Amino acid sequence: MKKSSLALTALFLFIYILPLGMRPFTVPDESRYAEIPREILVTGDWVVPRLNGLRYFEKPVLGYWLNALSIALLGENTFAMRLSSALATGISALMVFFILRRFGGGTRVGMVGAAAYLTSLLVFALGVINILDSMLSMFLTGALVSFFAAYRRQGPARFIFLALFGSFCGLAFLVKGFLAFAVPVITIVPFMIWERRFIWFFRLLWVPLLTLLLVTLPWAIMIHIREGDFWNYFFWTEHIKRFFSPIPGQHQKPFWYFIPVLAGGALPWTFTVPAVLSGIRDQGLGRDPLVRFALCWFIFPFLFFSACGGKLIPYILPCFPPLVIVIAIGLESCLERGRVRAFNLSALLLAMVTGGAAVVLAVTQIIDLPGFRAYGPQEIWKWMVATAGLMVWGGALLLSSFWSDTGKKLALFVAGPLVLLASVNFIVPDRVMEEKAPGALLERNRHLVNPRTLVVSDEYLFHAVCWTFRRSDVYLLERSGELRYGLDHDESGHLRLLTVEGLRKIVEGSRGRTRVALITEEKRWREWRDLLPEPEIEERDNGFVFVIF
Repeated sequence: MKKSSLALTALFLFIYILPLGMRPFTVPDESRYAEIPREILVTGDWVVPRLNGLRYFEKPVLGYWLNALSIALLGENTFAMRLSSALATGISALMVFFILRRFGGGTRVGMVGAAAYLTSLLVFALGVINILDSMLSMFLTGALVSFFAAYRRQGPARFIFLALFGSFCGLAFLVKGFLAFAVPVITIVPFMIWERRFIWFFRLLWVPLLTLLLVTLPWAIMIHIREGDFWNYFFWTEHIKRFFSPIPGQHQKPFWYFIPVLAGGALPWTFTVPAVLSGIRDQGLGRDPLVRFALCWFIFPFLFFSACGGKLIPYILPCFPPLVIVIAIGLESCLERGRVRAFNLSALLLAMVTGGAAVVLAVTQIIDLPGFRAYGPQEIWKWMVATAGLMVWGGALLLSSFWSDTGKKLALFVAGPLVLLASVNFIVPDRVMEEKAPGALLERNRHLVNPRTLVVSDEYLFHAVCWTFRRSDVYLLERSGELRYGLDHDESGHLRLLTVEGLRKIVEGSRGRTRVALITEEKRWREWRDLLPEPEIEERDNGFVFVIF
């Protein structure tokens, strides 16, 4: 147990925490979820979320609070802005370990489940960037793990876990809203019907409801007193329309959209599906309440997210904890019964894929094939590290497929991708980061922007501009974007949204008195360039433009 815990902790620190601050921040999500907490710290207002000094009601406040605490402790940097998301991923893995160790077969199966969660491609990708989905998934995981623990326990422990269930639901609500109630309901109701224990839950429902209200009501009442329109906007616009209305711009995708996302996001564990199904079949669904619960937890939320009108890749993250629970139980059952052939074939197939990927990467970099090179000519060390990481992964998989000891077999399967995952922060191609990371351009020109400078941005980059220049009074040009509500409900909102003609007049009127800075995407700058006065400074960098008038 001690060695297993140390190994899992080392894995988490190695691929999540240590490299966390090595990449520049990206737009729009990372800069948005850093800037709102920064403004909380500057204003001291922990009730009303604001972005660029304007009301921003797309989410409740808990995710912003956690990021604000991280920034307050560690400073305004990329490590601090991402730490909450990474820690949430680690805590989710710990909860998976807990439920599997206690109810799923012991320490080894718990270790496999936690490691599978941490090394799943989508979980990793979302856990090392600054978005709120990892925090939401953590609290939903805590809620459903607590519910199952309450279901399986007797006496006072049952009431404690039910209270935790309600508390976690309340915390999830304070991160992303009413989705925190939908996922537990559509999981628990089918499970209770399957178990024929429906009445049991309703008799004790008052316990989680009480703790849910204790957690959520204080802020819910304060925001209603301060901003009476918050709940109207948050419920109808951010929930009903976003999830069910076919409004253009609401991330419309087909019903099957999350199937390839799930298959790719669960790599490398997708390859173990034959072994998992073999193990689950041998164990039998009817004899394992945890497998039943995990299937309800996975299937019904997956169908719910698939049926929603708006879809984004991170929305499916809450389905990964139950998925890895089923994977861990299935693999353990498969290997315990000596059915190693299915697992060996999975490892060999994945070894061929990773080895082939290493060869393709190296060949396309050495032989300059137009349109196929992932890295530029100056990034030799990056593609070499990526190739080495893929080869190490393939080698570990080969050893895993031939090793007779099942514990070492699983350990090698888990350890294979660690070198590649740990190096991802360093080997992302420059062009990929530069297209999403304007921070270098902004930092180079930060000395040109003083408190008296009028700063103008397009609707795509304003979060990054606010964060870099420590400003909450940035003007928007032409389009309001996600600040439409804030601009419409601010007395000076009509002044903060400029037309190109209005900016031209401001520039001409301020000549010789104060500078005007414009930050925008290059494609937008090409539209506006001939309509504005000649700039004093104009710098372009990978699709972004910084202009001083």
